Amino acid sequence: MLVALITGITGQDGSYLTELLLEKGYSVHGIVRRSSSMNRWRIDHLAQDESIYGKSLFLHYADLSDDASLRRIFSKVHPDEVYHLAGQSHVALSFEIPELTTHEIANATLKLLEICRDQAKPPKIYLAGSSEIFGHAQESIQTEETQFNPSSPYGVCKAFCVQMGNVYRSGYGMHVSNGILYNHESPRRGENFVTQKIVRGAASIAQGKSDRLELGNLDIERDWGYAPDYVHGMWMILQQEQADDYILATGKTHKLSDFLQLSFEYFGLDHQKHIRINPKFVRPNEPVQLCGDSSKAQNILGWKPSLSFTELIHEMCEAVSQK
Repeated sequence: MLVALITGITGQDGSYLTELLLEKGYSVHGIVRRSSSMNRWRIDHLAQDESIYGKSLFLHYADLSDDASLRRIFSKVHPDEVYHLAGQSHVALSFEIPELTTHEIANATLKLLEICRDQAKPPKIYLAGSSEIFGHAQESIQTEETQFNPSSPYGVCKAFCVQMGNVYRSGYGMHVSNGILYNHESPRRGENFVTQKIVRGAASIAQGKSDRLELGNLDIERDWGYAPDYVHGMWMILQQEQADDYILATGKTHKLSDFLQLSFEYFGLDHQKHIRINPKFVRPNEPVQLCGDSSKAQNILGWKPSLSFTELIHEMCEAVSQK
């Protein structure tokens, strides 16, 4: 039985990845940061299942800044695969807390790479990259060869991680792969992400609980996909004999205003009657468009997205309407 260790197991991607690996017969270990909120709702159905928890799923309390705790977990678990998904995940917030963002993304990744390097048998490592490494991209459609040009503290930190992963791969001979993932959503997306904010806002207005939703720049264009597809891509990446970097994206962009319109239409609403633009939600130095070319992943991994843009939005809206 293969053993996987996941950081960020309680997040959107971590929860879907846990389900996928359990289905494939893995023993899954997750690192959970103990906090007063105990925000584990995405994996509660697994952690509360007596046939799973303590048998094929195990949670370990630790913080990525705590070297000793991490090393104890590694010495106990001996993972074959490590999926590093944890870290401050909000681009706009990174402008307010750049130092903490650097600590949680760049420093934590370096620490994890060093711990993996010190293992008697270093595991395969997946690092969660981001389209934000391209920032104000010099190419309208980005490939793995596109020059990095990050425009936020978050993007800079992710670029550091991708490049450091490459150094550990070429310099130390370790199996380190970077997944450069474009925006990917699902019903499990956090409430403070704009896509979930729109969906929940539309549902709230439809239910008569509110009348208005405040947003920032509606003209940005992003390449939006379905999170479970991207998580499957993560697993596919680590099954390759040779470590490498892969873009996972749909290759199609839509404006945020398109996401907004389709979400409100699902609930029978005209979004123009309920939206107010608030400058405080406009992100500093925000890239206008990001679009990824996943040809490499499709050709080598056999990966491809399964849901269309409209299908993705409808699934998110349906999930909210059932609550």
